[in-house]
Amino acid sequence: MKLIIQIPCYNEAATLPATVAALPAALPGIDAIELLVIDDGSTDGTSAVARAAGVHHVVRFARNKGLAYAFTAGLDACVKLGADIIVNTDADNQYRGADVERLIAPILAGTADMVVGARHGAGVEAFPPAKRILQRIGSWVVRQASNTDVPDATSGFRAFTRQAALQLNVISDFTYTLETLIQAGNRGLALAHTPVATNVTVRPSRLFRGAFEYVVRSAVTILRIYAMYRPLRVFATLGALVAGGGGVIGLRFLYYYLTAGGAGHVQSLILAAVLLIVGFQIVLIGLVADLIAGHRRVSEDILVRVKQLELTADSTAVNSRRAAG
Repeated sequence: MKLIIQIPCYNEAATLPATVAALPAALPGIDAIELLVIDDGSTDGTSAVARAAGVHHVVRFARNKGLAYAFTAGLDACVKLGADIIVNTDADNQYRGADVERLIAPILAGTADMVVGARHGAGVEAFPPAKRILQRIGSWVVRQASNTDVPDATSGFRAFTRQAALQLNVISDFTYTLETLIQAGNRGLALAHTPVATNVTVRPSRLFRGAFEYVVRSAVTILRIYAMYRPLRVFATLGALVAGGGGVIGLRFLYYYLTAGGAGHVQSLILAAVLLIVGFQIVLIGLVADLIAGHRRVSEDILVRVKQLELTADSTAVNSRRAAG
């Protein structure tokens, strides 16, 4: 059983050594542990620091592509390197390396395909108020969209089986945490969560410049992902609200028409008709979006099969070279 711990990095030369040093070198039930750093276009020598710290594999981008892209590239690299279990952690030493054992326990027990480390205590209380509020809102929305009970949807400390990693496809360019949970829930993967502790924050997040930006970008991401995986519910609700408003205005016109002949209220009739038509059209858009979502699920299944075929072909080629040598 091979475990690879991946660490997405962007200018983390100062914090990476402590993060690497805290990670376990051996765990019960694991035959080999390797570390992978994804250097997302760092300019401070992060890759060199990673190699000096004993990291086994480094994937480096020439320019910064964002956390979501780095995370996805890391999963792909881990699978190609033969990982049976993949753990993702942050480079700023936010999560405690000792909790990796707790994180992978449900996977080793065969009860989970994906495990999320749920933060608690001082680590969460140190967040700005806006971030704490959005974390709770985001976690609630994700639970509704994915039919899961993970309490900390924004935690980046999580573990995946090899098969789960193959099935995850991140589209967001901001963060992977919300989208992967919703995908996992909708694909029927077994999700679990376990409480984890956090270290003292050593620097502000580089994912956003301030609380306002975090709130806006996360809210947009949540709405986009929810609409992507629950399009009929989103558009049907919106269409019902618009059509309902038209119905109320139409009833108002009908009241005045029956009691006073409707004189002077023709505008209400026009507005009611427009809202009813628009509401109906929104529902129709929801039906089309739902069909597109169905095609997306088929495309995701095809992509998983393509990845498996590529891995099989790579393995065959490696074995052939070894036999020839």
